[in-house]
Amino acid sequence: MRYKIVDKKDLCPGNYLIEIEAPNIAQRFEPGQFVIVRINEKGERIPLTVADFDTQKGTITLIFQVVGKSTMQLGTLNVGDAVLDCVGPLGKPSEIKKFGRVICIGGGTGIACIYPLIRALADAGNEVISIIGARTASLLILEDEITVLISRTSVATDDGSKGHHGFVTDVLTNLLDEYRNSGGIDRVIAIGPPVMMKAVADITRSLHIKTIVSLNSVMLDGTGMCGSCRVFIDGEMKLACIDGPEFDAHKVNFEDLVSRLEMFKEKESEAMNHYSSNAGVRK
Repeated sequence: MRYKIVDKKDLCPGNYLIEIEAPNIAQRFEPGQFVIVRINEKGERIPLTVADFDTQKGTITLIFQVVGKSTMQLGTLNVGDAVLDCVGPLGKPSEIKKFGRVICIGGGTGIACIYPLIRALADAGNEVISIIGARTASLLILEDEITVLISRTSVATDDGSKGHHGFVTDVLTNLLDEYRNSGGIDRVIAIGPPVMMKAVADITRSLHIKTIVSLNSVMLDGTGMCGSCRVFIDGEMKLACIDGPEFDAHKVNFEDLVSRLEMFKEKESEAMNHYSSNAGVRK
């Protein structure tokens, strides 16, 4: 079975949205889960978070950033093309219930990951506040879609081209101060670069605010077979793909996580250069 691409959008430089036909996955998907995509018989397995789904159309929406050879190749596919495999939903679903007041923070492509969470948490009766951030305004995604779902969304850009000039953690600190005397914040969810998630955890730890992060960026195989997504949670080894991808941020060993991500950069760069030089990128 092949999975046909029925829609594609260039969201911003190096970031794409594709909607693919996957009715079985659309019927069973829950926020927080992911799928494994394989472009062709020689392709590697790519773990991708599901940003949206439509049970009536039988489709799922994937948003990804070009960070390696396989995502570069995936970005060359267009409407009418198909991927060979799409397996899922995988991973443990997010905990969705009425917590109270929840802040959801998305950095870069992590914004795509918090989008289904925001919708589910709002539907469960929570007061949801979002903070989205990127290096510059042109790299922000899903701002309009998130704004439609909830009443308060804050934007931060590193260069000040839109919203707060600085980091999402600056906005978080301001919000925590603002709500300190009016019920406080009951839960924080942060998804994005590990450095960002660590910074969020450092802020909320002393305030004893339950904080959840998704460690999907460290996954490769997605089924627990390769062991490359080993993470240490409160000193105990876990596999992000089968034990997560979401974990208590205050228990994550972020130093080890960052070092593991650095292991693959050289090989990924070599693969991208080889693909660009020999196969070319479809214009």
